Amino acid sequence: MTFEDHNPSSTHPPLPPTPEDERFARLRLLRSRRVGISTYKRLLIEHGTAQNALAALPEVARAAGVSGYEICPEGVVRAELRAAHAAGAQLLHVDHPNYPPALAELDDAPPFLWLLGDPALLNRPMVAMVGARNASSLGTRMARTLAKELGEAGFTIVSGLARGIDAAAHLAALPTGTVAVQAGGVDIMYPAENTGLAEDIATHGLRLSEQPMGLQPTARHFPKRNRIISGLARATIVVEAAAKSGSLITARDALDQGRDVLAVPGHPFDARAAGGNMLIRDGATLVRNAADVIEALSDLHEDAPQLPLVAEPPAPAPKPAKPRRTLRETASLHLSILQRLGPSPVAEDQLIRDLEVPTAALTPALVELEMDGKVMRSAGGLLSRPS
Repeated sequence: MTFEDHNPSSTHPPLPPTPEDERFARLRLLRSRRVGISTYKRLLIEHGTAQNALAALPEVARAAGVSGYEICPEGVVRAELRAAHAAGAQLLHVDHPNYPPALAELDDAPPFLWLLGDPALLNRPMVAMVGARNASSLGTRMARTLAKELGEAGFTIVSGLARGIDAAAHLAALPTGTVAVQAGGVDIMYPAENTGLAEDIATHGLRLSEQPMGLQPTARHFPKRNRIISGLARATIVVEAAAKSGSLITARDALDQGRDVLAVPGHPFDARAAGGNMLIRDGATLVRNAADVIEALSDLHEDAPQLPLVAEPPAPAPKPAKPRRTLRETASLHLSILQRLGPSPVAEDQLIRDLEVPTAALTPALVELEMDGKVMRSAGGLLSRPS
């Protein structure tokens, strides 16, 4: 008996559930009305099997004040399985050995994922890249360059298949490996303009979704999708993002999940850069190129891939890894810089000597203050306070 052909006979005594029976019942439980991930997990713990949980669900609903409750019909799940078979999709359960371990450790990990493409990409180190849908030319170029070089360094690039930064990152990473997390069903092309890209990803990369087959995405599905994007990856890079955007939701998800957040700085007058600049101000790692990403992850993850030798030449002597500055330390350094500078220009080397601060610590702090308009850099690299 296969999962798709599940149709237990009612003319024989009940037998212990097979693994196929149990997976069918679990999918049916998850698709039942008012059963979210936390309720799903609690019901399995309380009742032992999904079949027992389904039998108890109407009474659980009555106790919660919901009358006339009906569990998800078997026909609905069979229809979903038929649609998946027609699309060539695979179902991955959270207990399966191929389920991404980084995602499985989350409290709200999806119990099931539908996959279209190459599941082996989930076994490689992953970096998420998100950003504005109305991305600038520079932002799009930056996303393409980062995705290409990080892919060549051994990372799978994860994004959300949206227009703008997402699409640029997926396209550049197609030759090396990319994962698109969809807000609707894995068989639904959204947005329609990315249909060709989505088809290419299914052939050369991987598309996945926790939603039922055929589900058209609505606004409430995108924040749920974002937690999967960040949950799959060890780090999330924000390339361009407004101060209030879905990309910042993904960045917050990453922080809540204990992941690293990195951001590409932008001009302070460009609203599309406001979110990334805010993240850098609050302690996110500043990204100028793929080497910055590799360095940040290498400091924190021993198994992080290394850049190929054709990338930036290595420093003459290796430097010991430095702990990331806290927000309090960052604020203190900003204050020291501003107190030292005045209207008269000062050379950066002189400022380093005066403050007795390592160049590696001072440079990103100066970039942050420049973006905030608190420090000016004139010809010859001289620094001053705006008058």
